[in-house]
Amino acid sequence: MSTLVTGGAGYIGAHVVRLLQERGDRVIVVDDLTTGDATRVGDATLHQFDISEPSARAHLTDLMRSEEVDSVIHFAAKKQVGESVERPLWYYRQNLDGLNNVLGAVVDAGVDNVVFSSSAAVYGEPDVAVVTEEYHCRPINPYGQTKFAGEWLLDAVAKAHGVHVAKLRYFNVAGAGWDDLGDPAVLNLVPMVFERIERGAAPLIFGDDYDTADGTCVRDYIHVYDLAEAHLATLDYLRGDDRPESTFNIGTGTGYSVREVVDEILRVTGSDVTPEVRERRAGDPAQLIADSSRITSVTGWQASHGLSEIVTSAWSAWRLRHDHPAAD
Repeated sequence: MSTLVTGGAGYIGAHVVRLLQERGDRVIVVDDLTTGDATRVGDATLHQFDISEPSARAHLTDLMRSEEVDSVIHFAAKKQVGESVERPLWYYRQNLDGLNNVLGAVVDAGVDNVVFSSSAAVYGEPDVAVVTEEYHCRPINPYGQTKFAGEWLLDAVAKAHGVHVAKLRYFNVAGAGWDDLGDPAVLNLVPMVFERIERGAAPLIFGDDYDTADGTCVRDYIHVYDLAEAHLATLDYLRGDDRPESTFNIGTGTGYSVREVVDEILRVTGSDVTPEVRERRAGDPAQLIADSSRITSVTGWQASHGLSEIVTSAWSAWRLRHDHPAAD
């Protein structure tokens, strides 16, 4: 019995791979390494190829059979919202053709379980502060649309072929479980603020006139280590006998404002740079917090890291990646 992790050399995938390895699971990784790093997968067997190519289904099927794969955790996808707006055809091909090939191989090879990396982007712009899995999904960009369409495809395959599936809708992921597995991209708030501080620029806050306590947007931040543990809890749940639910929000149920996050980053880094407030960005809801009670009730998983641990771990990983000496 082994687990195949697509995109396992990426930021979140590598955390899941390491946790699986630490508990003794046999892990197979498939990654095209366009954004992943082969050094992140430890002693897992790594196969480098693009799962969106037409030949990938047969390749994946052979791999799943030869490695006796019983479960797949599927991360491999493109995930930049702005890029998805600029290149919708490419995003649909990468994200949906890739998933279609993976699920085709799952059916062909008789694999039992699939955990799918989805996103809170499927909800679009919710008009409620706390979002449950029952909230209607209205994604507003091609990235979110591919994730929601992927959920439909998973449900259809589960119904037609008896595959056990779970969709994990992530909220804002940050932090590092280990210093060598920090987020390598500068696309989310925490690394973006680090990058600006490093070059002496002011962190940016987009809008301070929202209907929140300090006027800035409020979001639910989940530590990547907690998120990785949620994948293992979900995988174990799928391998069991009782599977009444398959869609889970992954968050903390606690919201932090952009200003609170920036202030915590300034505290951890020791920076005295004054943040710069700019106009709101279109489409940013005032508040977005996950109701994650379903996964807690079903699997027992619950987030255990707060904002300070997220920022401190992310900064430690950032310093290692950018060749800074360790802090005293």
